[in-house]
Parts: sequence; C-alpha cells; structure tokens
Amino acid sequence: MTSAGATSLRPLVILISGTGSNMQAIVRAAQQRRWRERYRAEVAAVISNRPDAKGLAWAAEQGVPTAVVDHTAYPSREAFDEALAQTIARFDPHGQGLVILAGFMRILTPGFVQRHEGRIVNIHPSLLPAFPGLHTHRRAIEAGCRFAGATVHRVTAELDHGPILEQAVVPILPGDTPEALAARVLTQEHLIYPRAIERLLGGAGA
Repeated sequence: MTSAGATSLRPLVILISGTGSNMQAIVRAAQQRRWRERYRAEVAAVISNRPDAKGLAWAAEQGVPTAVVDHTAYPSREAFDEALAQTIARFDPHGQGLVILAGFMRILTPGFVQRHEGRIVNIHPSLLPAFPGLHTHRRAIEAGCRFAGATVHRVTAELDHGPILEQAVVPILPGDTPEALAARVLTQEHLIYPRAIERLLGGAGA
C-alpha cells in the first residue's frame, strides 16, 4: 500500500468470530454499491480471533485479505487487544478507517476502545438501550415484549451503550421461539448494517 491511490482509500476492517453473515452483507454492499468509487472506501481486511472461523474462507474467496489473532494465545485481554490493534494497524496504518464488529465475540478493553475512539461500530440484536449483553431474544420474549429488533451503534467503553446509528424493529409473534426471532432479526441486521456504514461514509443510506 504505497501508491497514492491506495493510501487515499478509507480502510474498513471487519472483526468476526464465526461465519460472519453481517460481514458478508457488508462486503457485498461494498461491491454492489461501489463504495470504492463513491466514497473512496474499501473492505481492507477481515480479522478473526478464531482460526476456524468460517467467515475467513468466504472473505478470502472474495479477494479480501484476512488475518487471525487467536485470543487463546495471549495471557490477558490487554495483551490480546494490543496484538489485535497492531494487526488492524497493518491494514489501516493512518488510523483513518472504521473498525466494524460483525459477530466478534470478545469484549474489548477500555484501552482498545480509546485507541480507536469514534471509529468502532457494532451491531447488537436488540432495540438498545433494552437488553444489552447476551441472550437478547430469549430475554425479550420472557419479558413479554411485543417488539424486538437490532441496533447499529458506535462502540464506547460501556458495553452496548454507544450512540445509536440505525435500528430495525421486528415484531415478536405469538408462540415465538428465540431461534425463530433471531432468524428474522438477522435478516434485518443484513439490511441496516451496510446502510449505517454507508451513511458514515457519506452516503444517503438508501
């Protein structure tokens, strides 16, 4: 990445832990909506904390560089986050891009968040501020909620409490199960996450 054309692109570094279905939606949106030409932005890398994450193979098939920072190889969260930050910097050496969490199942340390302040985005499977944390669909059903959904937000040091960028509302149906609700919410995640990122890049979000 030494040419002027390469350094002028805004890098999007996506972090995953599994299949990365939201990552796939973002990569497809970047290709189909020509983010490189329209916003001077590209998916620069997909990084996983799990060597066996299935999304790595998919990303490589699309020509997206991949990397692994195995969290089990580090003695502490701080040590892992330092290694992760150094790997991100390989693909975003000027610190001008976005760090996009797409099913990344690690809680980031405050130091990591501060280091990338204002540049980390996440998607959470609830209508925040309701139901931060895990088991959101089961908790929403048990609470008797009539609606669930998903939220794209900026990441801050407080878990699932950053400024909201985009939301989608999904009705909870009579007799719903957490699995059925999760599947319907996921289809909305695939729509709103690329849209929110496009808005951050300067697009209309449509």
